Amino acid sequence: MIPLEHSSISITLRRSHMKAKRKKPLSVRQVALKHGFRSGLEDKIADSLTSLGIPFEYEKLVIGYTQPAKDRKYTPDFVLLNNSIIIESKGRFITADRQKHLMIKEQYPDLDIRFVFSNSKAKLSKLSQTTYGMWCDKHGFKYADKEIPSTWLNEKGKGTKIYVK
Repeated sequence: MIPLEHSSISITLRRSHMKAKRKKPLSVRQVALKHGFRSGLEDKIADSLTSLGIPFEYEKLVIGYTQPAKDRKYTPDFVLLNNSIIIESKGRFITADRQKHLMIKEQYPDLDIRFVFSNSKAKLSKLSQTTYGMWCDKHGFKYADKEIPSTWLNEKGKGTKIYVK
């Protein structure tokens, strides 16, 4: 212990507090990231190849491939039987839902799918300036907030029958 005098007050400090703080050692992942690899295993393999004198490239080759099509089924929330309008109610409108509805619209252009959002002014994501409503406008979907508009309920059908593959 080292006594210190300041004015009329005496302070005693432990030597351990006077030493510079030691940094925690880097984790295996942090070391790998520092060397440009995604994981500690990749870093270890690169070290091994290097020490053996084996020439290699890391993530230089890019191989394109096609993911096979997968049949999916879509079950709409509501179908208005008097006019065949499909109503999809959405609180959150996530990327997967948006992609799904674009594919359905492309494959079934005669279906009249409309959205009722809890808040059409909500942003697609924290970083996006696009709202749910703006997305619908861009892609040709009608939408409303909180409830089905009476105009939709009373709208005459276009004669389009609902069909399924």
